[in-house]
Amino acid sequence: MEQNYTKIEHELPLIPLRGLAIFPYMILNFDVGREISLKALDAGALNDDLVFLTSQKEAETDEPTIDDFYHVGTICKIKQMIKLPGDTVRVLVEGISRGKIKEVGMNEEEGYFKAIIEEVAYDVENADEDAEVEAFVRNVFDAFEEYINIGNRVSPEILISLADIDNIDRFIDTIAANIYLKPNQKQSILEEFDVKKRLELIYTILLEEIEILKIEKKITLRVKKQMNKVQKEYYLREQLKAIQKELGDEEDINSEADEYREKLNKIKAPKETKEKIAKEINKFSKISPMAPDVSVSRTYLDTVFSLPWNKETRDKIDLEKAKEILDEEHYGLEKVKERILEYLAIRKLSKSLKSPIICLVGPPGVGKTSIAKSIADSLGRKFVRISLGGVRDEAEIRGHRRTYVGAIPGRIINGLKEAQTKNPVFLLDEIDKMSSDYKGDPSSAMLEVLDPGQNKEFVDHYVEVPFDLSKILFVTTANSLSTIPRPLLDRMEIIEVSGYIEEEKLNIVKKYLLPKQLKEHALEADFIKMDDEVIRDIIDSYTREAGVRNLERTIGKICRKVAKKYVENPSLEEVIVTKADLDEYLGKNRYRHQLAGTKPEVGIVTGLAWTAVGGETLTAEVNVLKGKGQVVLTGKLGTVMKESAQTGISYIRSIADRFDIEPDFYTKNDIHIHLPEGAVPKDGPSAGITMALAVLSALTNIPVRNNVAMTGEITLRGRVLAVGGIKEKLLAAHRAGITKVLLPKECEADLEEIPQNVKEQMEFVLVEHMDEVLEHALLRNGEQ
Repeated sequence: MEQNYTKIEHELPLIPLRGLAIFPYMILNFDVGREISLKALDAGALNDDLVFLTSQKEAETDEPTIDDFYHVGTICKIKQMIKLPGDTVRVLVEGISRGKIKEVGMNEEEGYFKAIIEEVAYDVENADEDAEVEAFVRNVFDAFEEYINIGNRVSPEILISLADIDNIDRFIDTIAANIYLKPNQKQSILEEFDVKKRLELIYTILLEEIEILKIEKKITLRVKKQMNKVQKEYYLREQLKAIQKELGDEEDINSEADEYREKLNKIKAPKETKEKIAKEINKFSKISPMAPDVSVSRTYLDTVFSLPWNKETRDKIDLEKAKEILDEEHYGLEKVKERILEYLAIRKLSKSLKSPIICLVGPPGVGKTSIAKSIADSLGRKFVRISLGGVRDEAEIRGHRRTYVGAIPGRIINGLKEAQTKNPVFLLDEIDKMSSDYKGDPSSAMLEVLDPGQNKEFVDHYVEVPFDLSKILFVTTANSLSTIPRPLLDRMEIIEVSGYIEEEKLNIVKKYLLPKQLKEHALEADFIKMDDEVIRDIIDSYTREAGVRNLERTIGKICRKVAKKYVENPSLEEVIVTKADLDEYLGKNRYRHQLAGTKPEVGIVTGLAWTAVGGETLTAEVNVLKGKGQVVLTGKLGTVMKESAQTGISYIRSIADRFDIEPDFYTKNDIHIHLPEGAVPKDGPSAGITMALAVLSALTNIPVRNNVAMTGEITLRGRVLAVGGIKEKLLAAHRAGITKVLLPKECEADLEEIPQNVKEQMEFVLVEHMDEVLEHALLRNGEQ
């Protein structure tokens, strides 16, 4: 709609502006410092105070050429010029109308740009009336009104003056001069000479700005609201402090709460955990210092912040050093050491490996607890020990809920507080001694602790927030697996720590126990001397155990006696302990191990049994008496052994004709089976073939070899079944002087654990049927 414009040409000096644009009817002041601009300004002052102002395309250009500025700008009237220090002039100008450059050139004499400008002015009187233009004008006016109301950046009074403007160009220029525009948007509005397009352009820009202002307002309100909340809380806290100070309260709850908040910011924990703790801190800050709940809340927060949320020790994995530590602190136990070294090797290769749950099973005194300590030393981790013997309350493991008076965390959380690291070696001692009562089953709570799939988010009832236990290396110990619940046992890797043979005990005394006891009794390292025979005599005659705990006490007893002698006679340089001295130091022999018989006998068979303190030989004696067919079992036998005896007799009845036994022997005779040491309870599936052989020997009057011992269960058809505790049983047989042992064929793999020196001195016969047992054990036709 260019026909709505009138055009007049002027010859005017030109000043390029940097980063500025001016619209008609707009008053602007700016500083002029460039020589080319100062000269143009002087020329304008001489030319009716008129100059042409246009924007540079790049504000950084210091010496612009004709191509460096736009060719549409504004004809302006100079209103005022003020000279400033440093050859700079501050100019106040008023925009008159837009203009296009027709010709431009440098006035070489004067040194400024001179241009022929085509003034373009909107002709109000001759403008066409158009409904669409009117609609646009109204929309732009409404949008501008909304812009003013939202932004509060322009005086609302400008709306009154806008309503009286008939000149649409002036209407657009006035709005453009009063809203935020980017330089390229200002230039677009200046260069557009179609009224409709100019209105559409300014309307689009207004709508965009309104949306931006709405977002700005929303952000401002949100930030202000947060600021007000913080200021309000600060003000109320300050008031509360003042009130507490006036009341003379010694405890400053708010300062404590602030300390807790600082600690909360430092811990690394999940977002939900932090939110839960933050709520507790806020609750604590609002409690009166005189209220009883304040100590409960304080204790809880102290407990939470004493947990090692961030602390973790770095594993120092050196297999050679670990092997040295294990060999230094433990003699033998090769299978256990190998498993520990395997774990360390995999740990060195993979940091993400889940820690295994190791369960060390074996009799008392074999060093299970000290093995766990050695694992911690070899890894460079902290060591925590918890004894579970007699624990029967689930709260011991999982903690008490805070609703109870005197509530405390469980032993697991307390152990972590003690260790002050997230990844200690955690020893759960005597896990087989846990029991349950009306307060709950602690073994069920242990399932969560020891399950790698669950313990990443273990929740103690007292702490009430998840804590990661997955980085802990759990080691458990037990004397027997029979009392551990199957689901709990399933989560652990079982490593059997069997008893020591005499040779191993001898080395343990010389390398560990004697030097340790000498040091504890303040005696010189070589003050007491005893040879191997004396040590063997102490092991055989004064201790009966699979481990070495009682042996250490016995050595300690000798050290006490010697220490007394040394105090009475300080001139002593050393004491040599001989076999003859043992009666003086330790008294008469306490134990005499059952030895192999000196000759074959009828109805007497040597069996082998497993006990909590290692293996033992067990003699089965049978007498056949005239009677009414009764079977008498004595020796405090359990149900399993009674059933084994009945099974053996049934088997003998099935083969009676092979040994010329009367078919009705079981109706005319009473059979009495006795296992000596009647005060000791005996049960288990180990003596089936032993009792069957003893009965058969008594019925046939055929003697049994005195150098043979056996273990195994019997079936009705005479098959020999596998039993456990083979290593302990064979060591007991070796100690008793047995040279031949009959074992179930299925136990062949257990022979790999037998020490080489025992294998060399004994013969092992693997049997599958009772016929083989009879062949190897019975003496027939005068055999020796």
